[in-house]
Amino acid sequence: MSQSDANLLERLSDVIAKARTAGADAADLVYAEGTSVAMTYRLGKPENLDRAEGIDLGLRVLIGKRQAIASSSDCSDAALDELVERAVAMARVVPEDEFCGLADSDLLANDLPDVDECDPMEPDASVLEARARDAEAAARDVPGVTNSEGAEAGWSRSRTAIAASNGFAKVRLRSSHAISAAVLAGEGTDMERDYDWASVVHGEDLPDPAEIGRKAGENAVKRLNPKKISSAQVPVVYDPRVSQSILAHLAGAVNGASVARGTSFLKDRMDTAVFSDAITIVDDPLRPRGLRSKAFDGEGLATYRKNFIENGKLITWIMDLRSARQLGLKSTASAARGTSSPPSPATTNLYMEPGSVSPAKLIADIKSGLYVTGLMGQGTNLITGDYSRGAEGFWIENGEIAYPVSELTIAGNLDAMFKALVPADDLIFQFGINAPTLRIDGMTVAGK
Repeated sequence: MSQSDANLLERLSDVIAKARTAGADAADLVYAEGTSVAMTYRLGKPENLDRAEGIDLGLRVLIGKRQAIASSSDCSDAALDELVERAVAMARVVPEDEFCGLADSDLLANDLPDVDECDPMEPDASVLEARARDAEAAARDVPGVTNSEGAEAGWSRSRTAIAASNGFAKVRLRSSHAISAAVLAGEGTDMERDYDWASVVHGEDLPDPAEIGRKAGENAVKRLNPKKISSAQVPVVYDPRVSQSILAHLAGAVNGASVARGTSFLKDRMDTAVFSDAITIVDDPLRPRGLRSKAFDGEGLATYRKNFIENGKLITWIMDLRSARQLGLKSTASAARGTSSPPSPATTNLYMEPGSVSPAKLIADIKSGLYVTGLMGQGTNLITGDYSRGAEGFWIENGEIAYPVSELTIAGNLDAMFKALVPADDLIFQFGINAPTLRIDGMTVAGK
């Protein structure tokens, strides 16, 4: 631990001590500071160079079974004293919550694995400019591209610390490098827009910016002259850049807070088959250089790799301490935490293990179907499992991608969709949630 981190934790512990002196039975404090830089390039010229820096902290105090949170961006001694006063005053009058509370000290993380979540090198502005310039130039060089929304290269680094009266005190350093490009193809009312992007923890893992740009341009050109199709019930194939949305819906349905409230269609499905027995879905917070990796969660518990779905069966919920207490279970060390709200359950590096067939073989026997590359809207009801999303992509005919389509709605029910789902073998870790190409038969596609 650096001297700077040690000094920070000492100061946070002093605030915790002041809260105890002021009447709190227990308290914890989350501190977050961050720096970000972004360079935007458009039509061959630098457009913006933005740098932002900020500090925020949130104090949670508990008096009996009452808890309150106060936050501030002012770290002066006077402001911290006022923060303590406000938080304690609030905790005296809020309703009781029988499930709130800090972790027992014997549950706290001690020796932590290195998940390699911080790149020590900060790129200077010229490096970011070159990344954005190369990405946009490559996108505009694609035949058929007629305009550009620009390319952006960004970098950020954050330092997060948690200190609590149960003895926990740790600091995390995290970095991110990103490149994106968005362009338009076609003319007049027949223009189409598309994009590509990449985000990594270490700069050396970034793909070639020109490749990002080329993909953005090619994606836009492929979408030119979309057709409208008639409504039908057909197989739907999700491209990897949207297939992760299916796992996001699953994550919401197995969130311990939703299950405890009874607002999930899976609330009574523990230890039952939710997918086919070929499906395993993993949450791995210890994946080196993962976009959401972390060695401890927002309540100070040591994180660990876990299967939520194993051979098709649901075997655990996503739980923080509060939801685990409600359900009479143990936390899965899945607490996420901000400075202005209490901990809540969340996934880290969630992914579906790949299948055994290529994407080409996955669609080879489809006479008519939809290949989805874009989704719109939030029409998913996690209480009932009903699913409806706006979509765009390509029509499949006789096992081949035939032509672009747009202005569609796809609908089904997540319960049936999960059981019908078949994954391809092309899993790539590109997002915080990742899935390979997915095929789901029997879905309703509404067109003209």
